[in-house]
Amino acid sequence: MDEIQRIEHRLSLHNLRILIVVAKAGSMSEAARLLATSQPAVSRSIGELEHALGVRLLDRSAKGIEPTPFGRALLKRGIAIFDELSHGIKDVRFLSDATHGEVTIGASIAIAEGLVANVITRLSRTHPGLSFRVHATDTATAYRALLDRRVDLAVVHIIDPPGGDLMDVEPLLDDPQVVVAGAHNPLARRRKLSLAQLAGEPWVLPLPDQPYGKLVLEAFQAQGLQVPSTVAGSTLPLRTTLLVTGRFLSIVPRVVMQFPPKKRLLKMLPVELSGTARPLALITLKNRTLNPLAHLFADHVRAAMKPLRRT
Repeated sequence: MDEIQRIEHRLSLHNLRILIVVAKAGSMSEAARLLATSQPAVSRSIGELEHALGVRLLDRSAKGIEPTPFGRALLKRGIAIFDELSHGIKDVRFLSDATHGEVTIGASIAIAEGLVANVITRLSRTHPGLSFRVHATDTATAYRALLDRRVDLAVVHIIDPPGGDLMDVEPLLDDPQVVVAGAHNPLARRRKLSLAQLAGEPWVLPLPDQPYGKLVLEAFQAQGLQVPSTVAGSTLPLRTTLLVTGRFLSIVPRVVMQFPPKKRLLKMLPVELSGTARPLALITLKNRTLNPLAHLFADHVRAAMKPLRRT
């Protein structure tokens, strides 16, 4: 405590905030523009921090400004301080008015379009003052957004495990991959099919270097097959658009088919894809207290999963 008392009068949140902006901007002049202040004022704040700590926080070079090891250490804790402060403000606002607030969610595109959209629809009816910011992206980017504290929580399939020492992972259900076709595809009326029988059909699949592409590869290899040539490789929105024409086949997580509107547009084909199940999980950052609205969203995700675990 003596160390904290010695420095607390010389280290301000204002100066710490300026350090964070300078590190992100990469230059004093750009930071000054973003902060709507002067460059000398920015330099003075950084100098006060360096004097208070007795170390150099930034290195200046022809490429711009980069944090020193001391600067990186302070930035890591500083970002956490402002994140916790932001959460504290949200908590106060929620306690004073539980009908308003914001939740930020990271989710893979397949989950955002189905499960997350379903939960938002339900919550917006009962809490019309809530707003939701959804980062619909690939799994790895969702992890990074969580680590960078840009989202409150993430809902993704655990294909490549996240850093166990940094994140808390709550499995919701084991979710297998399924073969799907447009509702008007003639194959949608078949009662029994094998993957080998479908190898010559036109396919639209995830890109092979993406996490869901890895699962597709494993599904074909498990049956001694090669992944067929694809008409198009892309994320789920484009594949869905092509699937509804009735010409193509694809492979998606089963949870995608358990929420409308895709349930009405697409049909699961009776094809066994053993060994493709992966946990669908709710992921939060260790040692980071969720705000009440994020807790509310997480509770609704869990509730949405309960009936699916019985199917």
